[in-house]
Amino acid sequence: MADQLALDEVVTFTSDLIRIDTTNRGGGDCQERPAAEYAAARLAEAGLEPVMLERTPGRTNVVARLEGTDPSADALLLHGHLDVVPAEPADWSVHPFSGEIRDGVVWGRGAVDMKNMDAMILSVVRSWAREGVRPRRDVVIAFTADEEDSAADGAGFLADRHPHLFEGCTEGVSESGAYTFHDGQGRQFYPIGAGERGTGWMRLTARGRAGHGSKVNRENAVTSLAAAITRIGEHEWPLRLTPTVRAALTEIAAVYGIETDLSDVDALLDKLGGAAKLVEATVRNSSNPTMLDAGYKVNVIPGEAVAHVDGRFLPDAEDEFRATMDRLTGPDVDWEFAHREIALQAPVDSPTFAAMREAVRAFAPEAHTVPYCMSGGTDAKQFARLGITGYGFAPLKLPEGFDYQALFHGVDERVPVEALQFGVQVLDRFLRSA
Repeated sequence: MADQLALDEVVTFTSDLIRIDTTNRGGGDCQERPAAEYAAARLAEAGLEPVMLERTPGRTNVVARLEGTDPSADALLLHGHLDVVPAEPADWSVHPFSGEIRDGVVWGRGAVDMKNMDAMILSVVRSWAREGVRPRRDVVIAFTADEEDSAADGAGFLADRHPHLFEGCTEGVSESGAYTFHDGQGRQFYPIGAGERGTGWMRLTARGRAGHGSKVNRENAVTSLAAAITRIGEHEWPLRLTPTVRAALTEIAAVYGIETDLSDVDALLDKLGGAAKLVEATVRNSSNPTMLDAGYKVNVIPGEAVAHVDGRFLPDAEDEFRATMDRLTGPDVDWEFAHREIALQAPVDSPTFAAMREAVRAFAPEAHTVPYCMSGGTDAKQFARLGITGYGFAPLKLPEGFDYQALFHGVDERVPVEALQFGVQVLDRFLRSA
């Protein structure tokens, strides 16, 4: 079991990492190196031999391997990203890069996404070094750059250029799972990630005939684009249930004693009340228009108009997604993926998933652990290129009213000290038994 120093260190490490500003503004505007050096130093103090790797100067990744006791066992990848999304200090109650600890809560950008998990990993590894503990299987630890943009300087670079560092890894564990979800009726769910929708960020371009704003123009690029965007925004995607989502619906319904009728999923979601939030975003593909760019003067009809759409697709549903986009954009608008990543699915009947369930229940016996599919994506997509099955498991015990999902990329991001200490204990137990 993790020692008291580990429980103290996870708080210190989370605060320290938050104070290192690793804002990723996209387009290469980020410097993860100071955080990577911090993480590498903590690993080296625990007797590991971390290597720091860069595709681009300053965009630093850290990888280390902790050898297990069973050389024949498959290795496990434990990974977390070091970059964070931007934060405007004027909008926050506490400066987003202060790492301030106030009233039992650690404040700052990255407190839940995901410097908390980075700190848990460091704390557990250092605790093991003090105890002389070795896991059964090799554990590869990776702290990555660029997850909040394209991952080209981070996990994508590692998977493409340094696959040997992950030799033997068959499964990976990272963010967005095993946190407390309160249903508003006294029940506590701990969803464990076993899938991710694919990412399809699209650029739409309409081309027409430029001209004077006072003249009739039947080839107006703005009009064509607006019509396509309206069709996309109003499109109702059909239900598509993956094995992970089926398992989630079945297990959640069982908690409430509700018969699982998958022939009418919308009706079933209505019956699940607050718990429906765990699955409702992953029973369909989605396409949300997010950006528009056209013209330079009110009396000039532009020859080109551009829009961006955040598209997400379920496992085995990308072909349907593409065909639907072809139909919705129509003949006057071209579209292409500005960024695309695959959808993922992981088995929920594996020994690793069972070990995650057991570890949560050991410290939260009231917990209902259920599988779920993430609506967004993580670095697990890049590591999947190496045949690594990814799970979301960054345990946190959160009080009722603490809206974990809203704090991802939100204002006043923070994490309770007790949640971090719970996470260290659960992660420690899982890794010892995995």
